Amino acid sequence: MTFYPTERLALFIDGANLYSSAKGLGFDIDYKRLLEEFRNRGVLMRAYYYTALVEEQDYSPIRPLVDWLDYNGFTLVTKTAREYVDAQGRKRWRGDMDVDLAVDMMEIADRVDHVVLFSGDGDFRRLVEAMQRKGVRVTVVSTVKSQPPMASDDLRRQADVFIDLNDLADIIGRPARLPRVIQEAKASARAARGDQEVDAEV
Repeated sequence: MTFYPTERLALFIDGANLYSSAKGLGFDIDYKRLLEEFRNRGVLMRAYYYTALVEEQDYSPIRPLVDWLDYNGFTLVTKTAREYVDAQGRKRWRGDMDVDLAVDMMEIADRVDHVVLFSGDGDFRRLVEAMQRKGVRVTVVSTVKSQPPMASDDLRRQADVFIDLNDLADIIGRPARLPRVIQEAKASARAARGDQEVDAEV
């Protein structure tokens, strides 16, 4: 990754897209580690996280993450997801955050040197091009190593730098927690062999 210690950075995270990319690669994002990594690479001005929320649900699985991000250095941009019925008659939710992300990125363009876009959505190609015309370097983080690939080829070509999310798994990924039955089986096997090694608690 090419970053300079004095450059002003901003992160733009398409929450749904990053979640799908990481899931396709088989790991979870550790947002604390992600923030620390980019704070160490430049002067981090803002870290935006975009997601749609289903307000009517008593419990949303994304709510604890959103609350944590809000208290730990991220700028949350949310909107209420809209309900619709798909062609098979199933209830679905839609909450497109592309316009919100594009507006925020253009507004900050004159106060940053480098933006990092965590999304593979090809709709952002023109946005990246517009930022580059303003003199801002753009790094895109997504993946072509999942099935199907999550990164648009047009977006990859437009970016100044493309980083495959898979290459960041050890840096910003959350260590996998094995199910308790597997942990216990491994511990029993070690005990039977007389091993002294202890798994790190995660």
